Amino acid sequence: MTRVKRGFVARRRRKKVLDRTEGFIGSSSKLFRAAQQRYMKALKFSYRDRKDRKRQMRRLWIARLSAATQASGLNYSTFIHELKNSQILLNRKILSQLAVIDKDAFSTVVNKLKK
Repeated sequence: MTRVKRGFVARRRRKKVLDRTEGFIGSSSKLFRAAQQRYMKALKFSYRDRKDRKRQMRRLWIARLSAATQASGLNYSTFIHELKNSQILLNRKILSQLAVIDKDAFSTVVNKLKK
């Protein structure tokens, strides 16, 4: 039987994993078995945290809007309810940016709702 040399394919597979785990602590970036396990776990974490980031950002926008609306004499729930009723189609991200960056524009939105 002839000898089969698989060095290139196996080396390329291992090198890909080790390149992607560069910067991990200890043997997780140096030894292939440990690196492969840490890499699969890192992929799971990144998938989970991409979903979690969206939740956290929405919570931040709501907290900012709540603080800004309380300063103008409303509470968050009535503010959102009045937005829906008056058919102002601004989402929470844009409204929170207005509340932080352009307070005058946010106050005009609030004044329009109070009328």
